Amino acid sequence: MSNRTTVTEFLLLGFSEVRELQILHSVVFLGIYLAALMGNLLVLILVAVDYHLYTPMYFFLMNLSILDLGSISVTVPKFMANSVLNTRLISYSGCIAQVFIFIFFTVADFAFLTIMEYDRYVAICQPLHYDTIMNRGACVQMAASAWISGIPVSTMQTRNIFALPFCGGNKVNQFFCEIPQLLKIACSDSYLVDNLPEDVHSGWTPFSPQAVPLLKDGVKVPTQDQALKRIQ
Repeated sequence: MSNRTTVTEFLLLGFSEVRELQILHSVVFLGIYLAALMGNLLVLILVAVDYHLYTPMYFFLMNLSILDLGSISVTVPKFMANSVLNTRLISYSGCIAQVFIFIFFTVADFAFLTIMEYDRYVAICQPLHYDTIMNRGACVQMAASAWISGIPVSTMQTRNIFALPFCGGNKVNQFFCEIPQLLKIACSDSYLVDNLPEDVHSGWTPFSPQAVPLLKDGVKVPTQDQALKRIQ
């Protein structure tokens, strides 16, 4: 099409064009970022120094804290820097990196939430076998699988998104490179645009509609009488 142009950078519109509000937003986001930073670092330090917390639950919680730090560090510092420098630009490669890393942390986050659900299931429904099932080796393998699971998903989704030609300009109506906003400026007559939203959100997570029947069938919580019999 004639209106397709080569995009070399994106313009992040953010929240406001008023300079004073931009500074206010950067201060607010700085406070939120520092609070998240200190909270997650506190969790990491406590788990590392207190041997009483050397349990599977806190091991997975420590990984969640790392993921939380990573996901918020992908978007917020760039927004604060743009607000202070009074610019809205992000390079094409920077946008690709932001999307890839954000998807990676999100997928890994959901994977760890699923693992923690399984950990609690074993602790409640099979308390006598908990130490055997959730041993050190099993926890390390599950954690490694959760981290690795984010790589193929983020690679595939990022490749699909930026394989689209952008014919709607380079203005992203968000303070970071958000996938739905990128799809809005992609060429609407492309086959991928019509199918990508489903693919982007079709990653299997414990909260996906397709996961509900599996969880219902696979995780059957025993009744109170059954739990008492197992303990006895």
